[in-house]
Amino acid sequence: MRATKMAVALAWAAGAMDLATGLGLVGLPAWTLTAMRVPVPGAEALVFVRFVGAFVGAVGATYLWAARRPAERLRIVFLATMWFRGSAAGYVAAAVLAGWLTSGWVTVSATDGALVAAQAWLLAKGAGRCE
Repeated sequence: MRATKMAVALAWAAGAMDLATGLGLVGLPAWTLTAMRVPVPGAEALVFVRFVGAFVGAVGATYLWAARRPAERLRIVFLATMWFRGSAAGYVAAAVLAGWLTSGWVTVSATDGALVAAQAWLLAKGAGRCE
């Protein structure tokens, strides 16, 4: 039960973070990227930033959806988002190492990697299991 409470708190925090970031990338991409300490691309590239923002916002909304009914939704949302976050963390880390993205992007890899680890740990501890 304690793991579920921690998982719900994590879902609320990750959901709020991703939803806010996603909305920011869609509505105020230059401001949001500046706040993330990454360079703002040219106007033409911002369409792709907005597309990524739509995805990030949807992931955030999914966490919030799960947090409202953890017994029904939390485990599946954590398992699914671990795939998304693991993929994003790996790609961004590789892109930084290859020089395709600036070093400021490493915070995205670190955040996603940390959330994958936290979610895996909480799931292993039984978070979201029906009792």
